[in-house]
Amino acid sequence: MPGFTVVIPARNEEVYLPLTLRALEAQRKAPDEVIVVDNGSRDGTVAAARAWGATVLRCEQPGVARTRQMGLEAARSEWVATTDADSLPSPQWLEALSGATPGRTALYGPMRFCGVAPHWSKLSGAGYSAFLHACRLVGKPNLAGANMAFSREAALLAGGYADVEAYEDVILGQALARLGPVAYVPGALVETSARRLDRGVAPFLWQHLRNITGHTRGYFEAESPTPPER
Repeated sequence: MPGFTVVIPARNEEVYLPLTLRALEAQRKAPDEVIVVDNGSRDGTVAAARAWGATVLRCEQPGVARTRQMGLEAARSEWVATTDADSLPSPQWLEALSGATPGRTALYGPMRFCGVAPHWSKLSGAGYSAFLHACRLVGKPNLAGANMAFSREAALLAGGYADVEAYEDVILGQALARLGPVAYVPGALVETSARRLDRGVAPFLWQHLRNITGHTRGYFEAESPTPPER
């Protein structure tokens, strides 16, 4: 099975990032390396990443796409897995992804919110899975940066991440799908922060709809530092 580099973009994530790194520490299949790409943090993000033992890179240019691209280019493993600094990969995450690599250029899996009531977490997971299924049916797989993996060689061949404010992960996923098979891996669960719901469910869904239809600006706003509950 191939080795994995895990790339995490981060900006002012000293509250969430240690939880993400702890989740990676609990992986049944350990990553070959973990790269945290800092994008101008003014808090303890870099110190937290270094204290855990992650490789820390500094991306001085603002933008998550540029941050992800730096991690992709620095990765040394055959495969790159990405998650976000406010997300919690399940213990079987890399194990499940690794088992699905043969013959594929990219992989992705389910997600659900954490830090919310259990019924809301289940509902978010079911809703997201239904959305992913619909995307697959129309031939446009929706690979999210909080839970995707890909052949490093294929990603570089595809040109890497588009330099946009948001949706860069999905754009890369669709480019990878044009190069070879992409697979959904049900066992590769990632829980992610619900902090973007702070403005309400309707604005959250509206912004995602705008992104899906090609409007890749205005996604990132000031976010609450309240950590997810376990």
